[in-house]
Amino acid sequence: FYVTLNKQVSRLQEEELQLRTSSLPAIPNPFPELCSPANSPVLNPGSLPPCQPSGTYIIKIFSEDGMGKVVEIPADMTARDLCQLLVYKSHCVDDNSWALVEHHPLLGLERCLEDHELVVQVQASMTSESRFLFRKNYAKYEFFRNPLNFFPEHMVAWCQETNGSIPPSQLLQNFLNSSSCPEIQGFLYVKEMGRKSWKKLFVFLRRSGLYFSTKGTSKEPRHLQLLADLEDSNIFTVTAGKKLHSAPTDYEFCIKPNKRTELKELRMLCTEDEQSRTSWITAFRLFKYGIVLYQNYKIPQQRKTLLSHFSTPRSVSENSLVAMDFSGRIGRVIDNPVEAQSAAMEEGNAWRVSLFLQQNISTLKIPSPLHPSLLSSVIHRTQLWFHGRITREESHRMIHQQGQVDGLFLLRDSQSNPKAFVLTLCHHQKIKHFQILLCEEDGQIFFSLDEGSTKFTDLIQLVEFYQLNRGVLPCKLKHPCTLVAL
Repeated sequence: FYVTLNKQVSRLQEEELQLRTSSLPAIPNPFPELCSPANSPVLNPGSLPPCQPSGTYIIKIFSEDGMGKVVEIPADMTARDLCQLLVYKSHCVDDNSWALVEHHPLLGLERCLEDHELVVQVQASMTSESRFLFRKNYAKYEFFRNPLNFFPEHMVAWCQETNGSIPPSQLLQNFLNSSSCPEIQGFLYVKEMGRKSWKKLFVFLRRSGLYFSTKGTSKEPRHLQLLADLEDSNIFTVTAGKKLHSAPTDYEFCIKPNKRTELKELRMLCTEDEQSRTSWITAFRLFKYGIVLYQNYKIPQQRKTLLSHFSTPRSVSENSLVAMDFSGRIGRVIDNPVEAQSAAMEEGNAWRVSLFLQQNISTLKIPSPLHPSLLSSVIHRTQLWFHGRITREESHRMIHQQGQVDGLFLLRDSQSNPKAFVLTLCHHQKIKHFQILLCEEDGQIFFSLDEGSTKFTDLIQLVEFYQLNRGVLPCKLKHPCTLVAL
């Protein structure tokens, strides 16, 4: 895989060199006697010495709070390498879900760079108002984990021809194999170039490009017209489609040429729902990059497997560890598994409280010593999944930007009840909200998601429970919606 990715990088560099040299004028040769055997008195652009991208470049990256960080990178640094550099510098958890986003605020467009793309080359096609964002994207390779969730049978042409369901492995092979001819089809709203009007057309996405039928759903060559080419374009999500382009729905995307582009040059498209938009964008990426996209997905997994082979094996003494109680004058072995689990939870809570007090008493201006009931009401504020007094609309935007995968969640203060909190959770690409209420029992305050049936001393316990148990939720909590400051 590494060899293939290196070849891909070399190919991109060679293409850049060809474009650069083809635009140069012919230069008279001041030393014709030193020419090639043909004794040509002119140096052609293609005969100039190779000029590979070299040196270092300054790149500015922004986090979602608007703060920027300037980094110096080599010319051949990929988006994946830059993300790993930012993860290291920001002390984030490297879970392979971080992404570099190309954002165009004036056009209302953004897309996640593919891991193999060269950052310097992408920056060359951006305007001065455009910027790179560093954020989570849990859905970047979701297709490879759940292929059938992305493409319903009616959208894939060869699914209809087989008159049956396609196994996930075969679905992957057909999309990744450049010799196969899968076709994504369906109705899309298409904005007319240079106009404000939209038309609903039957559209086909093939490896050769995006086409529409001039006669209903006909696929005859005489009825097909090219809408956009895949080779020299990228696909973007439109963040403000209704406001900027009078789009018929909220699910707009566009195809943008790989150059500095004006609004009138964009090919604007729109679907009826989020799932359809995700399908079209995923298909575009698969047709454009093919096997390289799959290699991008597999490399982090191979690194993880490789590292696991070099992990230190547990010793016999570690495997023989037992739970101990040192609350009395002498220690004792805890034989009861339930008691052992309870002791472990108490020890974990005590460690968490101690760490919280050390790190945040000065930050949150909390008086010390702190009463346990007051501590349980504020300890969650240092967690990455807690976002304080954000609005319902802001929570929707954050979850949408980070992928809308099952189990993506955040907690926030309730707007309607000042003493309550809200769990915002994504399931089946729909965002749902669950109120967390405070309940009192024997003078102690608890937090509950199910009207007191299951109670927790703080919100951290609540989140940890629902990460292991679905309970009253439609799915377990899997991916925390995280913002990081660079």
